[in-house]
Amino acid sequence: MVRRGRRSRDAPEAPRPTDQPPFRLHRRPFEPTRAVSDDELEAIHDASLAVLRNVGIDVLDPDARRLLVEAGAESDDQVRIRFDPDLVVDQVARAPSEFTLHARNPAHDVTVGGDHVVFSAVASPPNVSDEPGGRRQGNRVDFQNLVRLSHHLSAVQVHGGYPVEPADLHPSVRHLHATYDLLTLSDKVVNAYSLGAARNRDCLEMVRIARALDDATVDGEPSIFTIINTSSPLRLDGPMCQGIVEFARRNQVSVITPFTLAGAMAPVTIAGAVTQQNAEALAGIVLAQVARPGAPVVYGGFTSNVDMRSGSPAFGTPEFMQSALIGGQLARRYGLPYRSSNVNAANAIDAQAGYESVFSLWGAVMGGANLVFHGAGWMEGGLRASFEKMVLDADLLHMVAAFLQPIVVDDATLALDAIAEVGPGGHFFGAQHTQDRYRTAFHTPMISDWRNYESWLEAGSPTARDRAIELYPALLAEYEQPPFDDDALAELEDFVARRVAEGGVATDY
Repeated sequence: MVRRGRRSRDAPEAPRPTDQPPFRLHRRPFEPTRAVSDDELEAIHDASLAVLRNVGIDVLDPDARRLLVEAGAESDDQVRIRFDPDLVVDQVARAPSEFTLHARNPAHDVTVGGDHVVFSAVASPPNVSDEPGGRRQGNRVDFQNLVRLSHHLSAVQVHGGYPVEPADLHPSVRHLHATYDLLTLSDKVVNAYSLGAARNRDCLEMVRIARALDDATVDGEPSIFTIINTSSPLRLDGPMCQGIVEFARRNQVSVITPFTLAGAMAPVTIAGAVTQQNAEALAGIVLAQVARPGAPVVYGGFTSNVDMRSGSPAFGTPEFMQSALIGGQLARRYGLPYRSSNVNAANAIDAQAGYESVFSLWGAVMGGANLVFHGAGWMEGGLRASFEKMVLDADLLHMVAAFLQPIVVDDATLALDAIAEVGPGGHFFGAQHTQDRYRTAFHTPMISDWRNYESWLEAGSPTARDRAIELYPALLAEYEQPPFDDDALAELEDFVARRVAEGGVATDY
């Protein structure tokens, strides 16, 4: 019998506060949750096709309209496109159900689709904050530090875009400097904004240079992705259309994501809002397939509700969870990878920030999401990136990752020998079965404080917010810039310098 209160003198040292699990890929070992019956799902599908046939979508790019009409869609005025249901079904069926996104470092390649689950960093807020500096407009210094933190946090598998908008860079050249920073400060998969075709081409060329490949190889290996937000209700604007077409023609990834807020840009009911979301998503997916059959796409869901008292977007709500589950069912019906998000509307690192993120993550993971966008760092309904929230969210993502690990049931894990060794009234701390698994048995969080009340008081009563404030500078101090091939770096720097000297891109969209 193991004696009470004793630990093996060979027990390993306790983990450090900044210790993280290694970068790893995740797979969902269980079936996603269904929110509606098969008959109800078909009703939403049929209603979406009716919207596309009878109401249609305004497509504001003439090249995109031409492609759709040549494929069999109808246009009876300047911008409105109506889709025959058979055209939609046939074109959507051409998209792959699974694909690999290739990073500059092959160790950071990720698979999107099937039962794979990938987490991205926060993307696109105009503002940034940390406790010492407060809330401020996005800038390149904070952008670079958020990229460094995203790279160092093993829970973050891909970059979602700009972790904050570097507003001190001119819009005509911002994409050049920002993508250069993403590619040189990190070697994970990157994202490009679809704000006109020229930006897409520049960013794809930079990725090609960074990976030291020729065009044909890049066209065979999806290496960058873009988020396409429809202008709800029922509109695809010019830059979004151009992004879909440019990336599809080069076999790169578009994540077609309507931003549908029930009660504002979509019907107030969840069924109605998801019907509109589905119609808009299918229209974008059809455009990608007529541009290049088999182009990789992701079905994106971003339906939530608004606060009917103020009109402000609400996130991490029960309605967001319901729409996330239904969106996943629709994506699986079409055989497409699915994107959802870790979002919240909190203004501070507080209980609201935590429980809304948990609600969002639960809806995404249980809904079958393959790409969980804004996985770490999102605050204030998307208006702010937070250094402290990025660390807190990384802990949440590691907890989700641990939850996704399959439960092993075999002779070793059933632990009959250990149970017999300890016997009635003993404990398992000193058992060899425990000691052999001391560092791997459970997820060890960076943020959660599992000390008893007395020792917590002795340590100064730190809250989760306090620990996040302390941890993010420590994690940044540990960051190491990944290596970059000298020849590829020189070519990348030359490309950026030349495009900046040429004035970058037009900003009139």
